[in-house]
Amino acid sequence: MARNAGGGRPAGPKPRVQLVAVAVAGVFTLLGVLGFIPGVTTDHGGMRFAGHHSEAKLLGLFQVSVLHNLLHLGFGLVGLVMARRVAGARIFLAGGGALYLGLWLYGFAINRESAANVIPVNDAANWLHLALGFGMLAFGLLLSNQLGTGSRPDRPFDRP
Repeated sequence: MARNAGGGRPAGPKPRVQLVAVAVAGVFTLLGVLGFIPGVTTDHGGMRFAGHHSEAKLLGLFQVSVLHNLLHLGFGLVGLVMARRVAGARIFLAGGGALYLGLWLYGFAINRESAANVIPVNDAANWLHLALGFGMLAFGLLLSNQLGTGSRPDRPFDRP
């Protein structure tokens, strides 16, 4: 089996889990940037650094703040770096999915008019967090099950 010049995996197409991780991370990076652009973000003048008092809405739906946009941007950039390796792509997708499911629960648990609504979240963002959480978790756990494990998933690693 031919190896690439770096001595790593054989050259060829990237595994699907890495392609999906790059796509998801790219979308988060793009949304982080778009959150700062007037027109794409309505009521841009009402944007606050953090908290539920921010009146800005990305695409007119999702309440955002400067902190919220920076988190999207940072999450996307971290995902792009992690997607360079199969294990990193799986961790980004599965871990990010779990994180977004936690954020969905947080959005339901808090009083949205309280200081606890730091990021801020609204109903549209809450449902998006649920979809992102399940989608990212499913992609991270189900794509390329044989990659990065050294064996098939149904073969225990502690037995020959």
